[in-house]
Amino acid sequence: MAANKASETSATQPSPARMHVGELIRNFRARAGLTRQDVGNRLLISESLAGAYERGERIPTTSFLHDADTVLDARGALKSCIALMEEEKYPRTFVGWVRLEKVAASIGAYENMFFPGLLQTEDYIQALYEVRVPQLSEAEIDKNVEARLERQAVLTRDPLPIVAYVIEESVLQRPIGGREVLRKQLLHVLECMSSMHNLMVQVMPTARHVHAGLNGPIALISAPDGRNWGYAEGQTGGTLISRPQEVNQLLDRFGMLRAQALTPWESAELIERMAEQV
Repeated sequence: MAANKASETSATQPSPARMHVGELIRNFRARAGLTRQDVGNRLLISESLAGAYERGERIPTTSFLHDADTVLDARGALKSCIALMEEEKYPRTFVGWVRLEKVAASIGAYENMFFPGLLQTEDYIQALYEVRVPQLSEAEIDKNVEARLERQAVLTRDPLPIVAYVIEESVLQRPIGGREVLRKQLLHVLECMSSMHNLMVQVMPTARHVHAGLNGPIALISAPDGRNWGYAEGQTGGTLISRPQEVNQLLDRFGMLRAQALTPWESAELIERMAEQV
C-alpha cells in the first residue's frame, strides 16, 4: 500500500527538465516585467495554466514555447526547450516519429484496432488511455491526451502534408468510451474528410477475407528530402524503421491496401451510415 502511494507521488512529481523550463519561463517573464495574467492575455491561455507551466505541473506546448520566446524576448532560449519537452510528452521510442511528423511531406497508415491518432477526438483519446493496462494515473492520462491533441496540428500546418489512412471496418464498430463517444468520433472523421482536401480516408471492409494488412498496423512517413520512414507499434513500445528495404516493403503493402479498400467516397458513405446506427 505504502509502495503504491510512493509510486503515485513519484509519477506526479515534476521532472527536473520540467522544473528547469518552468523556471526559465518565470525568469524571462519577470525580466519582461509581465504578470502571469499578462502572459495569459498575450498568448491566449489562462493565468492558471501559465502558472502551471512555471511550476512544472504541466508540460508547455510547442506553440506556447515558440510564441513565449517572442513575447518574453527570450532570444531562442525557450524555443531551444521544445525538443526537451517533446521527450517529456512522448515515449522514448516515439519521439523520433513525432519529429518526423512535424515536417513530413506525406503521412500514411493502416489501422486495425482504433482510429488514427491524428483523427481522434479528445473523448476518444481519453477513453483509450483510461483502459490502458497497467492502469495509468490521472496525471499520466492528462499528459498523454494533451500530447496527442497537440500532434493533430500537423494536419493543418503550412505546408500541408498529404495524409492517407486505411481503417478496418471493425474500428468503426468498436464502441471505445461508449456509443456516444463512438458516434461523435465517426462524425468527426466525416467532418475531417469533407473539410481537409489533403486527407484521404478509406475503409477496409470486413468482407475482404484476405488483404495485404493481415500482419498488423502500418505507419509511414515521407520526408521533404524524399526519404521514407516506417514505424512498428508493439505491446511494449515501438520501433522507428529506416532501412530502405524494409520501408519499401511497407510502402508496397500500403499501396496494395489502398487498392483493396473501399474508395474514399464509398468509405464516407459507410462511415455516415454507421454514425446513424450508433
